[in-house]
Amino acid sequence: MTSHVKNTLVTTAAIAGALAATTLFNTTTVKADTTSSAPVTTTTSATKDTAIASAQAKVNSASAAVVSAQAAYGSASTAASDAAAKTAAASASAAATSAATSSAVANAQAAADSAATAKSTADANLAKAQSNAAATSRAKSMTSAAVVSAQSAVASASAKASDADSAVASAEAGQTVTANLMKSSDPTQASAAQQYFATKTAIVKLLPSGQVQITIPLTSGLEYLTEVSYNGVDATFTKTGDHSANITFTADPATSYTLAMTMDIRSVMPLMPIMHETALLDVDTTIFNGLLAAKSAADAALTSAQAALSTAETNAATVAQVASNAASAATAAATVASDVAVVATSAATNLTSAQAANSTAQAALTSAQAVQSAADAVLVTAKANLDSANAALTSAQAELKSAQNIVVVTPSSSAASSASSAATATSNVASSASTTTVTSAVVATPATTKKATSSTPASSTTAKTLPQTGNENQSALVALGLAILTLGIYPMMKRKHA
Repeated sequence: MTSHVKNTLVTTAAIAGALAATTLFNTTTVKADTTSSAPVTTTTSATKDTAIASAQAKVNSASAAVVSAQAAYGSASTAASDAAAKTAAASASAAATSAATSSAVANAQAAADSAATAKSTADANLAKAQSNAAATSRAKSMTSAAVVSAQSAVASASAKASDADSAVASAEAGQTVTANLMKSSDPTQASAAQQYFATKTAIVKLLPSGQVQITIPLTSGLEYLTEVSYNGVDATFTKTGDHSANITFTADPATSYTLAMTMDIRSVMPLMPIMHETALLDVDTTIFNGLLAAKSAADAALTSAQAALSTAETNAATVAQVASNAASAATAAATVASDVAVVATSAATNLTSAQAANSTAQAALTSAQAVQSAADAVLVTAKANLDSANAALTSAQAELKSAQNIVVVTPSSSAASSASSAATATSNVASSASTTTVTSAVVATPATTKKATSSTPASSTTAKTLPQTGNENQSALVALGLAILTLGIYPMMKRKHA
């Protein structure tokens, strides 16, 4: 129990005792005070009784107001104390929460910042990887197109080489062409040996050296034509019958060849000498000119195209691998960016939660402070009301004292009654001057006022006073008040704890 509550109970008990004493003994509680200088008023008994009753009613009303104000003040004081305790608890909780959440907020902020930085880096890496993947994809398309083009070039070169090979193969296999033996002195006239080459043809073959092999079919007269040469090189005779043979020689491609021929017809014409003459073989072998070169060029072109195709295919494979790696890198970067985004979102959520926890604690503290402020305001108001009630009680008690100091006289009073009245007034002045002022109270039963006995010429009485004075009077009142309070509070406490 605090000193404030103890003082309140003591004061309340005193008020209750005072009110009870006033009711029971039909008088006012007083203590000795010989220094009072309250004015003495004379009037009739009825007027004094009326004044005392009126003043006593005011005292009772003011006492009740004090009791009510004291109760309100006690309740407000308890509420203010509870609010202060709750504010202290909320402050401690907010401080603890702030200490915990400030670290959590700092950590969450750092995590959020780190995650944001990581996300930014991951997004940049993703953009770079995607750009690289796009570039390598374009390069792959280009190299694929280059491969297709190289394949087309190889196909074309291969076709040309094939044609060249076919032409060379055909030339190497030999072709039959028109051939005539003309007089070397007059190429417009047939040579005398023409009669032995009845087919008027020649078989021409292309040699790997680029020269041509010319074969002239000798259809008859083999026994007469003993020798044929070209540029001093004897031709080869290959018999095809008793009187026929193929005469073959090698030369560079040309349109005609001058052959040296020896004829011996003495077997039929003994007197004829051996004849040595030249004949012009009119055969065009230039058709084979450039076949080998063309074949070589075609082969070279084919080789080059094949090399280009191989290079294109190698490049395409390399670029395709690069493009595949870039695509994989872009996919990986996208995964990293997605994961980092999740981390960043989680970090932001954690930061928001930490900040919310701190805000909640601060809001609770603010609410508790608001409740405390309201309770303090109510306490201030209750204190003001209590002070006002005490002031009203003091005023009412002063008015009661004044009423009690009135001296009662009658028109037929004698000098003796006047003296008695003066003595009574003096006693009342002393009694009213020592009346205890109540500053705190609980609810009490309103006291009743006993009318003062009117003075008569034959006899006069003085106002009754309680025998106690000073601290003895106060102790008695407190004891009486506590007894009354106990009788009222005990049933209430039993009901409260029932």
